[in-house]
Amino acid sequence: MSDSSPARPTAPVLEVWCELQCPDCRTALDDLRALRARYGDRLELRLRHFPLEKHQHSFAAAQAAEEALEQGRGWPYVEAVLGRVEELDRRGEPFLVEVARELGLDAEEFDTALIDGRHILIVDADQAEGKAIGVTGTPTYVIGGERLDGGRSQEGLRERIEEIADRLLAGGQG
Repeated sequence: MSDSSPARPTAPVLEVWCELQCPDCRTALDDLRALRARYGDRLELRLRHFPLEKHQHSFAAAQAAEEALEQGRGWPYVEAVLGRVEELDRRGEPFLVEVARELGLDAEEFDTALIDGRHILIVDADQAEGKAIGVTGTPTYVIGGERLDGGRSQEGLRERIEEIADRLLAGGQG
């Protein structure tokens, strides 16, 4: 028995390989906001973690972002932390908990999550997958099977993402 209603296509996924202590990722926020404004729920933005060793608080920040996601405020938290990269550089984990409190999240739960490491496996898995597909820096985007490296240059990236997203939404293949 077939359903007569037209099948709603699933939204294309834009994976955003990001590191919350990365100034280039903060710069990329403008592009991500513009993409959200243009596509709304027709394009799924999926945060992927790629903490870099040169940033000592990036691994904890990735875990904190996962806790924010669990508490229903993933992107607002990511944007708040990226907007204050220098403060994260200086203050580390106490800053991550403070941002959670500012956003009305359960800050005690953030503190506990950072201590018990409940999100470490997600961050490790993202990082391993990123390395496996050739991510070397942040931000890096993957959409329609294509990897776009924003760590080198963000020039023209949003236009390229829009071009691929439009093609996917029109039913064209990757």
